[in-house]
Amino acid sequence: MIERSIYNEDHAMFRESVKKMYAQELTPYVEEWETKGIVSREFWRACGNNGMLLPDIPEAYGGGGLDFKFNAILLEETALAGTTGPAFGVHNDIVAHYINNYGTETVKRQWLPKMASGEAIGAICMSEPSTGSDLKNIRTKATPVEGGFLLNGSKTFITNGLNADVAVIAARVGDDSGARAISLFVCGCDQTGFIKGRKLDKVGNRSSDTAELFFEDVFIPQENMLGKQGEGFIYMMTELPQERLSIAISCQAAAQHAYDIAVDYVKERQAFGKAVFDFQNTRFVLANLKTNLQVGWAHLDACIQALVDGKLATHEAAAAKLWHSELRCKVVDDCLQLFGGYGYIEEYEIARLWRDARVMRLYGGTSEIMKDLISRSI
Repeated sequence: MIERSIYNEDHAMFRESVKKMYAQELTPYVEEWETKGIVSREFWRACGNNGMLLPDIPEAYGGGGLDFKFNAILLEETALAGTTGPAFGVHNDIVAHYINNYGTETVKRQWLPKMASGEAIGAICMSEPSTGSDLKNIRTKATPVEGGFLLNGSKTFITNGLNADVAVIAARVGDDSGARAISLFVCGCDQTGFIKGRKLDKVGNRSSDTAELFFEDVFIPQENMLGKQGEGFIYMMTELPQERLSIAISCQAAAQHAYDIAVDYVKERQAFGKAVFDFQNTRFVLANLKTNLQVGWAHLDACIQALVDGKLATHEAAAAKLWHSELRCKVVDDCLQLFGGYGYIEEYEIARLWRDARVMRLYGGTSEIMKDLISRSI
């Protein structure tokens, strides 16, 4: 990997602290989390104790008061450790930002310190069984009542759905169609009528708990509305570039990790009396992957810097999510091929990386949706 210029000494120190913490608190437990289908809450609290949660949220609310590059480092190192199970991209980069950017002072002080300590885990609730990426047509309703709203409906594909203590929920207020009626709310997951359904049995990314959620007359106080009524869709469009960049970061680092373990394998594995690496096809495959990874890191760094500078456009974030998620699938698939039959055996890490990669072309908006968004800027 070429030297990266966007990080300074403070970032390097943070990265080293994350690596050391992961060696003790993450790597030994990945297989256990994969089997159980959920990351332990003890790990989340350990991350909080080590200053790894909400790094770019103001210190007044328990955050680190730093820049998004620290979030990026956390995403990178998690994927480089061989998992994306701990959904920091949701907790740190999405939920915390909705609360910090649009929440009332009461809501911010209620939830952000708990999220920073790992006491509370966040979830974002947008997708529904009948809508998927079509966020304008969500059906979950928030009916005005004295002092607030009654929430009714359901959500699906919710990352951190079982672990979650606090959720940001998109719901429709009133009878207007389309985006005009959508508002956002913060809700504690222990509220009466907030029902956590089944844990979804996914093809990959199994250590990240993904669930269905149901709302039956859940009371949400007026002060728990995020921002103004009817502007929820605008807020979602404003925050999506950071969400999609977070996905791109994880994808790039996961692709790099797959490449790294494939290189180690082909240099050790013998076939026809010599190392698999010594075959010209192997070297050419790896050379192509290395080239694409080099380009990927340069592009990713440009996007991270643009986000920090407040200059990352929506279509640019969509392009990053599209390119890096597709790259991840390509790299991991080519790396699995180099393992031969062993690549399809569960005890080999590359098999899990291959399974985990596929969802990223769906997560945060499908590749097709990304192409449509990009085309609008042409």
